[in-house]
Amino acid sequence: MKALITGGSSGIGLEMARYLSEFGYDLYLVAREKNDLLKVKKELKTEVSIYPYDLSILDNCYKLYGELKDEKIDIVINNAGYGIFGDYKSNNLDKELNMIDLNVKCLHILTKLFVNNKSTKYIMNVASSAGLMRGGPLMSGYYGSKSYVCSYSLALYEELRRNNDRIHISVLCPGPVDTNFNKRANVKFNIKSLSAKYVAKYAIDKMFKNKLLIIPGFSVRLGVIFSRIIPTKLLLRITYRIQERKR
Repeated sequence: MKALITGGSSGIGLEMARYLSEFGYDLYLVAREKNDLLKVKKELKTEVSIYPYDLSILDNCYKLYGELKDEKIDIVINNAGYGIFGDYKSNNLDKELNMIDLNVKCLHILTKLFVNNKSTKYIMNVASSAGLMRGGPLMSGYYGSKSYVCSYSLALYEELRRNNDRIHISVLCPGPVDTNFNKRANVKFNIKSLSAKYVAKYAIDKMFKNKLLIIPGFSVRLGVIFSRIIPTKLLLRITYRIQERKR
């Protein structure tokens, strides 16, 4: 049994690697920093292959698939991603485009390639509860990228289901999680965050049960329901106030 995890050296990706290793999965882990990957490799009991690739460089996505297409990987978890916080006019455009390359284009490329791989049984795309909202002022690009991941994954699920395809698609939509995401986005959540370990275990367990939309945390699920029943302009005002407190 084999699993590929992008963003596998920290946060949710790391905890997923630990959990799958307990199940006996050999792992293919991708992250930017080789030293971080080496630390994970030493820790885990199963076989671990590391790939220190920056997947926001899209050529690396194709390179990664080229190296792994014959490895008979059962599970693909597209977890790599990050967010940018700040006023839209002042945010750096190059950084925003880099985020879109990683959050959207990389995930799309790897999903597209592995969905046609005969060995793939599960693909989990990591989005965010932000992807189920109708916009996120002060994190507009991030919310938009995760909306893409959600919409894309849900539609792909239905296409595969109708074709009686063997591959199951899941999309993970966590709320605040205690990871390095906060540091890179330069924000501080003002509500209690779930642990990465809890989210990883919850997500993997639900994936194995063929759950499509995975939302860890009761309060997060309530928030998603609430966001769907209030007027859009009111939701945007509320979201802006919540986001502003993260400064």
